[in-house]
Amino acid sequence: MNREFISQKDKILISAIEIISDSGLSGLNLRNLAVRGNISEETVYKCFGGVDEILSEVVDSFVRYDGIIKDTINSKDCSYLEKIKYYFDVYATYYENYKEISAIVLHYEELLHNTNTRDRISDCVKNRYWFLVELINDAIESKELKGDTSAETLAEVLISVMNGMILGRRLVTREHTFKQELMKVVNELMSFYELRS
Repeated sequence: MNREFISQKDKILISAIEIISDSGLSGLNLRNLAVRGNISEETVYKCFGGVDEILSEVVDSFVRYDGIIKDTINSKDCSYLEKIKYYFDVYATYYENYKEISAIVLHYEELLHNTNTRDRISDCVKNRYWFLVELINDAIESKELKGDTSAETLAEVLISVMNGMILGRRLVTREHTFKQELMKVVNELMSFYELRS
């Protein structure tokens, strides 16, 4: 990423996300941030109060678009089944275009144990889950999907597939893009549950 025209604060946040992606949360410290961002530790302190504040901003950055995504999906004039697919399409695009940010998904557990990020990451995970449950319930009620599996179970399966594929992409090089592979699985699962006339 070209860092020439971004603010010091944004440079620090980008560096923090890259460090988390490369080394995990344990690698996030002032020295590593200064080296990665090619700035002094003093500059980091001028922009942020410390690593905990930076981590909080990283989590905020991770969830920043959730409200926009939800509003966009709700405003789409299409079937609920298409809205469910669009939900995964949008997140697949987000994680594919900004690979490093997907590392946050892999660190949910640690972020839930951090007092500065616990509430925001918990709310993020729950809100994403319950929004998907609502879409699936609407699809079942409108007879687009079979009702023999609960919306909660199907949402768990779909989110688990996505999170598992995020981990898999970090371990194994694939022939197709993350988005192509995720949408293939989502489409196959949805076709299994889809009610046909």
